[in-house]
Amino acid sequence: MAKIFYSLGFLGLSALSVRGQAALYGQCGGIGWSGSTACVSGSACTKLNDYYSQCLPGSASSSAPATTPTSTGTASTPSGTSSAFTILAGGYDTFVATYSFNPNTKSLTLISKSPTGMDPSWITSHPTKKNILYAVNEVASGQLQSFDIDSKGSLSSAIDTISSGGDSPAFAVALSTGQVAIMNYNSGNGRIIPTSSTPEQFSTSASVITFPRLTSGVSHPHMAVEHGSEVLVPDLGGDMIWRLVQDGSPGNFKIQGSIPQPQGSGPRHIAIYNERLYTLHELASTLTVQTIPQAPNGTASIIASASILPPNPPAGAMFAAGEILIPAPTTKFPTPYIYVSNRNTGVQDPRGDSIAIFEHVNQGTSSEGLKLVNQVFTGLDQVRGMEFGPADKNGDQYLIASGVAGSAGVIVLQRTEGGKNMQIIAKNLDIPTRTSFVWL
Repeated sequence: MAKIFYSLGFLGLSALSVRGQAALYGQCGGIGWSGSTACVSGSACTKLNDYYSQCLPGSASSSAPATTPTSTGTASTPSGTSSAFTILAGGYDTFVATYSFNPNTKSLTLISKSPTGMDPSWITSHPTKKNILYAVNEVASGQLQSFDIDSKGSLSSAIDTISSGGDSPAFAVALSTGQVAIMNYNSGNGRIIPTSSTPEQFSTSASVITFPRLTSGVSHPHMAVEHGSEVLVPDLGGDMIWRLVQDGSPGNFKIQGSIPQPQGSGPRHIAIYNERLYTLHELASTLTVQTIPQAPNGTASIIASASILPPNPPAGAMFAAGEILIPAPTTKFPTPYIYVSNRNTGVQDPRGDSIAIFEHVNQGTSSEGLKLVNQVFTGLDQVRGMEFGPADKNGDQYLIASGVAGSAGVIVLQRTEGGKNMQIIAKNLDIPTRTSFVWL
C-alpha cells in the first residue's frame, strides 16, 4: 500500500481554466465550493447534488441529470436473484473469511474463517474453475498460495506456496493462459507464475520481472491486467504503465514498452473498456481516460482527467485513490458507469469514505470526457477493496466493500437508478476490516 499522499490542494485545481472559468466537466458549485461558478463557452453549470455542480455541454435544462442525494433510492430484490451468495474476503490477518449474503432478507453473515499464510490481503479466483482460489501473503518475503474451495465456501489447507520474488505483494490475478501474475509493491518487481499439472500447483520456472526506477527513484507495481497478448502493470512509484509480453516459455516475460502517466500522479489501478484505458491515480486522486497506444511504445494523450475527491471534506483530510470497477452493461444497467473508491487517511468524515460514480460521455467526439454522476458515502474507513457480484446470477446489482482501517466491518450496497446511485442494504461487523473480495 502506498505511504505518500498528496494534500487537498488537488481538489478542483484541474477544473479551472486560466481565465477563471470552470472547464468542461469541471466543478462549478455545491456546498462549500469557493471557486468559479462560470463555465467555459458551450457548457452550463448543472446541479448534480447538493454538494456538486458540474459544467456540462449545452444548457442546464437539457443536460442535467436528476438530483440524487446519496442517501436516497428505492432498492428491491427482483425475481431470479439467488437466495444467497457466498463471498470470500481477504485481509491483513491469517485467514480468509467466508460470508453469506442473502438479498431477500438483506443480511450479511460471517460463515467461517479459513487459515492461510500471513496477510492474504489480495485474493483472486481461477478464471474458469471457481473452486480454486489464489491468495498473496503481503509480507517482506512475499508468497503466493493456492487453495481449493468446498461447497460451503471454506478453504482447504494451502495446496501450494511459492515465492513472489519480492517484498509485499499487494495484488495477484489469474490469467487466461493458466499463469498467475503477482506484483511486489515494496521491491518494484513481480512474477507471472505458470501452473503445472493442476491449477493449484505452481511451476518454479517463472523469472522475476524487475521494473525500472525512473525519476522518482522508486517502483511500486500495484496491479496487472491482461489485454490481448499483453499484461499491463501500473507502476505507482514510476508514474508508468508497463507493457509486458511473454518472452519464450510460460513464466518468462519482458517489458516491451510503456504508457507514461502524469508525473507525481501515482497510477494505482486500471480498467479497460470499449477501446479506452481508465487509470485511477492514487497520489493525485484523479481518474483519467485515454486510448490504448499502439504497442510497443505508441503514444496517446490523456483525453480527460477528473478529480474523484468528495466535496466539502473535513479539515485535515488526506486522500489516496483506491479501486476502480467498470461492470459490463446489462439490460438492467445499460450504462457502463465507472465506480472508484476514495481513501481518507487523515481526519475522518462522519459520513465515511465515498465511492465516486462517473460516466464516460461523448466518446470519439471533441467533447469526450468524464462526468461525475454521484458521490456515495459508505461509512467505511479507507475503501481499498470492493467487488460487484456475478451478472449471470443477477448479482451485479450488488457491491461488497470494506475499509482497510477503522471498525465499520463489511457492507453490501445495491445499485439504484440504473447505477447512478447506491444504498447500503446489509452490514456485518464481526471482522472490522477486509481488503479484497471474491464472489463464488
